[in-house]
This record gives sequence, C-alpha cells and structure tokens, in this order.
Amino acid sequence: MEFWSLLLDILVLLALAMALGAVFEAMRQSAILGYLLAGALLGPHTLHIVSSEEVMHSMAELGVALLLFSIGLEISWRRLRSLGSVAFVGGTLQLAVTAIAATLLMLALGQGLAASLAIGAIVAPSSTACVLRILTDRTEMDSVHGRASLGILLLQDIALVPLVLFVSTLGGEGTAGQVVLEVLEMTLLGALLVGGLLVFSHTALPRLLGSVALSRNRELPILLAIVTCLGATWLSHELGLSPALGAFVAGMFLAESPFATQIRSDVGPLRTVFVTLFFASIGMVANPAWIVEHLPLVLITLIGVIVGKAAIIWAVVRLLGRSECSALATGLCLGQIGEFSFVLAQIALAGSLLTEWSFQLLVAVAVLTLLLTPGLVALAVPTGRRFELVMRRLGLARADLLPEVEQPASLSEHVILVGFGPSGQIVKVALDEARIPTVIVELNPRSVQRARAQGHTAHLGDATHAEVLHHVGVEHARAVIVSIPDHRAAREITMLTRVLAPHTLIIARARHHIHSIHLMAAGAEVVVDEEREVGRRIGAAAVEEITGIRLPPDLPV
Repeated sequence: MEFWSLLLDILVLLALAMALGAVFEAMRQSAILGYLLAGALLGPHTLHIVSSEEVMHSMAELGVALLLFSIGLEISWRRLRSLGSVAFVGGTLQLAVTAIAATLLMLALGQGLAASLAIGAIVAPSSTACVLRILTDRTEMDSVHGRASLGILLLQDIALVPLVLFVSTLGGEGTAGQVVLEVLEMTLLGALLVGGLLVFSHTALPRLLGSVALSRNRELPILLAIVTCLGATWLSHELGLSPALGAFVAGMFLAESPFATQIRSDVGPLRTVFVTLFFASIGMVANPAWIVEHLPLVLITLIGVIVGKAAIIWAVVRLLGRSECSALATGLCLGQIGEFSFVLAQIALAGSLLTEWSFQLLVAVAVLTLLLTPGLVALAVPTGRRFELVMRRLGLARADLLPEVEQPASLSEHVILVGFGPSGQIVKVALDEARIPTVIVELNPRSVQRARAQGHTAHLGDATHAEVLHHVGVEHARAVIVSIPDHRAAREITMLTRVLAPHTLIIARARHHIHSIHLMAAGAEVVVDEEREVGRRIGAAAVEEITGIRLPPDLPV
C-alpha cells in the first residue's frame, strides 16, 4: 500500500470520526458511537472509501495496546493484587459459564457441536477497549462495579490465546493434545514476559528514571515510557501473546514510578488517535444492508446476548460477595461482545465452523452491542440501585450492601496544591494544621520524592494538562491552590480549572503585581500578590524596628 494513499485513508477516517463524534457529544452521547458509525459508512460494505483495512486493523491493535498501557499506569501491581477473586475467579467463571450457556443454546437450535463450541467462545469475551474507555471518561474506574469490570476484562485478555487455540483446533488445525501443549507453552511464555518486565522494572528502570539527565528534561521520561510500552507490545506479539497484555503489564510496572501521572497525560493524545482508529476499524466490519435485511433476527439475538451476559455476570459477581447493585451494574457494563471476538469469528469462518450467514449475524450483533455499550454503562448504576431496592423489598438482598456503589473510592472534598516549592511547602503545613486533605501536583521529580518521603500524596505532572487535573479529581475538589511562580503556567492552570470545575475555589499566587489582574480574569477568586505582600511585610518590619510599634498583620495598603 502506497504511503500517501494510506495517509489519505487515515485522514478521511479521522475527519469523519471527529465530525460524527462531535455530533454524538452534542447529543450527550458517547463519541465512540460516532467513531463506529464513521467506520461503518466508509468501510467496504457501504461507501467503500477506505481501502486500507488490513493496515487499519494493525493500527487499531496498537491503539488497544496504548489504551491498556495508560490504564496500567493507573493500576500498579499492588492495586492489581487487590482485585483478588474478582479478577481470577470471577473472570474464569464468567468466561466458562457464558461459553457453556451459549454452546447449549446453539445445540438446542440444531447447530453442530464444533460450531456451537466456537460460537460460545466468540460470545464469551467483552470489550476491554470500549468498557474501560467509558468507565475512565465517567471517572468510575474506582467504583465497585468499575473494579469488578476491570478484573474480569483483564482475565479475558489473558484467556485470548487459549481461546484462539481452542477455536483453531475446532476448525481442524490441531489435535486436543497439541492444543494442551500450545496452551502450556503460551502460559510459560506469558510467565517469562511478566518475569522479564518485572526484573526490568526493578533493576534498570529505577536507575534510568532516577538519572540526572531524565530528571532535568521532562521529555526523556516520556520517550522512555513509549519505548517501554512499544517494546513490551512488540515482544508480546512476537511471543504469540496478546500485544495488549504486554502493554498493560509494562504500564502497570511503570505505575510504581513517580512519573506515572505525567506519562499518562503525555501518552493521551497519541492514544486518542489510535483508539479512534480502533473503533472505526470495528465499524468497518459491519454490513448495514445485511443488518436491515435481517433486522428482526438481529434484534432478538442482540437482546438475548445483552440480557444473557448481564444475568450470568450478575450471578458470578454476587457469588463473590458483591451487592445486587454492584453485580448488576457490572453485568450491564460487560453485556457486549468484545473486539477480540472478531478475531475468533474470522478464525471460525476460515475453519468452516461458521457459515457466511452466521458470521454476518455475529458481527452485526457484536457491533450493535458496542454501539449500545455507552448507554448501558450510563444506566448501569441507576438500574442496579432500582434492582437492589426491589430485591430488598422481596427480602432477597442485604440492606447494608447498597452504599457499595454510591461511595466509590475516589477523591472528593480535597484541596489540590499545585507546586511544592518553598511557598507550596508552607501552604501544605497550614493545610495540615487545619486537617484539610490535600493532593500535591508538582513538575519537579525531586520535589515529588520529597513530598512523598514526608508522607504526602503527591503526583508528578504538568497541571496545565487536563488529564493531570482529572486524575487528581479536580471536579470534586474543594479548592485548587496554585503556588507556582511562573505566571503564564499559573494563568493556564487557573483557566483550565475554571473550565473543568466551574464551582471550585481557586487561590493563585501572583509573582508580580501586574499579573494579579490576569489571574483574576482567568477565574481565580483569591490572588495573593507577592509584591503587595512583600511591601506590607517590609513596611511592618521597618516600623517595628525603628519605633518599636508592632503594626497589625492585616494593615491595608
């Protein structure tokens, strides 16, 4: 494929995705719907404008890897272990029960055993990219249903390779014994990959991140993170594992470093481009004409998949001790057919396990479930609460489990302190004396290390980036205090905070008197003018030393 032809395809696809995404956002819907629709319109079954489908799929796979890398930066190894039984027991049960239920249903409808097993494997996974993207946008990753969804999705990603081998074997590409050997081989390779990244993160990575060169130039840690991410993605692919799994593990180990917040922010724009291409490439697979022609069957199958998967996941999560509300919310979040199911469906089609008609039905239902996912996630908690109330009235649910979803483990009613230099440290002492919970955002790695050594919650990041402010919960903060001396950065942070959190109190520091007006215009309620305060203090000190008269601290000027 000629480079410039490919570039034109990407340009057209991103332009239409942007336009349709903006339309859906204006309608207060997820922009993901616009991305999927853009792919469906430009793909081979409709206008056939974009012809670089194979290359688009490869770029889309890279987009999923970058998405999971940034999510890995949020989690860390300790947080992954805290998912516990939800990830490993819940994920395994969900895959097994869903696959078995779908297989039995297909057998009852007259399908052969091999085809029924293949359809069960195709239907079982949910969409990691879609669900985690929406949960992150809605700041629900730390909710109970968010953590449960994350755990189940990660197990599904780990199980992708065994599922591929299983479907390939059903198509006659290997005996059962060969499959067992290949699964064991993949398990060993996966363990080696994680072990190698673990050794790298505990030996070479700390030395590289702690070097003087990287601490002086904020671009170098970002480049190191990208090299680590892409290297782990490539290595995972070469080992025959899911590339997204390697990227996630790399991000998870980098989450232990003080650069995690800033890396996540700087990777964001690159991730956005590739993830947009991912959703558009999924849309390309859909055949709108076929869907319209077989609409009644598609709708019945669609409802069956969503209700069936939601019910199974609800039962599994309830079995693990979560409340009715959290369990049903998790089921609704994961009620779609995932992006990796397209890979399984294509393998099944090539192995004659699926007819072209069955393949088109599965693809149509999968794409439509992805289209409905933003709405399902939005309705998950309200529906779960109503279901919880009904179950309580029937005496089938414990009343003490209801607050589980209502009180997510996220930041709220705290103060964000931007800058931990000399003035910021004095501000922090005052806030500590008043017992006001505070989160520090600082661009200097050594200042972050100093703050953490003192027991403070501190993140290394550039507060002029919206994603950094989102990460420290600016929407739920009581106040944002900007103590940095750079007036341009202070003004940008003030303006951005006012956009992201219109009702949050902003207190800013003005290095020079002339900058006070600019900060007030940017949205700061309180501006501490350094020149004014210094003049006041010098005047008071002079009067006291010359006359012995102590002036009041609030002397007007």
